Amino acid sequence: MASNGFIDKARITVRAGTGGGGAVAFHREKYVAAGGPDGGDGGRGGNIILRVDEHMSTLMDFRYKRKYTAENGMPGQTKRCSGKDGGDLFIRVPRGTVVRDTATGEIICDMAGLDTFVLARGGKGGWGNQHFATPTRQVPHFAKAGLPGQERDVTLELKLLADVGLVGFPNVGKSTLLSVVTRAQPKIANYHFTTLFPNLGVVALEEGVSFVLADIPGIIEGAAEGAGLGHDFLRHIDRCRLLIHVVDVSGSEGRDPVADFEAINAELAEYSPELAKRPMLVAGNKVDITEDRTGLEALKAHVEALGLPFFELSAAAHQGTRELMYAAAERLRDLPPITVYEPTYVERPPEVDLSAPPTIEVVDGTWVVDGPWLRQLMANVNFNDYESKSWFDRQLRASGLFARMEEMGIQDGDIVCLYNLEFEYQR
Repeated sequence: MASNGFIDKARITVRAGTGGGGAVAFHREKYVAAGGPDGGDGGRGGNIILRVDEHMSTLMDFRYKRKYTAENGMPGQTKRCSGKDGGDLFIRVPRGTVVRDTATGEIICDMAGLDTFVLARGGKGGWGNQHFATPTRQVPHFAKAGLPGQERDVTLELKLLADVGLVGFPNVGKSTLLSVVTRAQPKIANYHFTTLFPNLGVVALEEGVSFVLADIPGIIEGAAEGAGLGHDFLRHIDRCRLLIHVVDVSGSEGRDPVADFEAINAELAEYSPELAKRPMLVAGNKVDITEDRTGLEALKAHVEALGLPFFELSAAAHQGTRELMYAAAERLRDLPPITVYEPTYVERPPEVDLSAPPTIEVVDGTWVVDGPWLRQLMANVNFNDYESKSWFDRQLRASGLFARMEEMGIQDGDIVCLYNLEFEYQR
């Protein structure tokens, strides 16, 4: 969502670097008639790494740049020299950014509790021909290409790291309260939706007693379904440990304080039942211009019947603000720390296009298999995991690879080379 330069949600595509190809080379030295293979390995492709920047407060940097690609690894060299690894690409994000898989909505990571996170890993470099020398294959004339890096389509969501969130209808005095109890300077005016993006401030009461307070744009009825501005900003109170519900009790706009209080609570519950259970203090604001206390007393009785603390307040006149802030600080002492979301994303096997048949060559008595789909396949296989290896074998059989090799005359015991994997063929 964008408003006045504030962006709290963005979608980006990242692609890690492809590994460099291995080299085919042979040792050349004076007086050495037949040097052995000495082709070096390709370098690893660069990773895509998220890094928290404490000075960033929005996702504005992602408004126009949506694709990020890391460097590829360099090819291997002669004399067993490996190619240079591709440089890692660091992407700066604000503290509190939640990263989701765009397709599934699952959480990949929460940058609230991390400084860095490897979002996409670069592909492994291909082996040079030095690795393929055997007693029966002393001059291998082949090497392996590098594997592709991971590619991800992700959604970034900024969820503010505030201890306390101010909620309530527009124009009830939340911004005024923030400006009085902190050094924040939000825009303040006597009309609805003055606040178009969240504002943060630090409440410093005394040495060792402080907390972060967030002014969330005014919520209206229907916000949970997308009405008004509230739908876009409700995510920013997800992490708040405590809510301060500000209600206008002056009657200056002809509103019923009790009805307003219940309407906002209903929107919170609609958005998130867990959020609706969050500890809450209630502040009846604008008591300095309240001529008829009927609405104020009705709200106080209603709130206290629910077991919630009630405070009479005039943010503009600095009346009752300090007592409210001390009550908030006292309540925070007993509450758990700010929520950090646990990852829910599960890595899934890639969809592999098997329409393009692989190339199969017999080189120096070895069956060498190549193809873009094979590189993609092997880049996502963990050969130390039995299930991953089994899935890999099923994919190879489904591709018709083994059937083609049998038609070409492969025999049991022949060596098959799939990039950095060699094995004896068995029917």
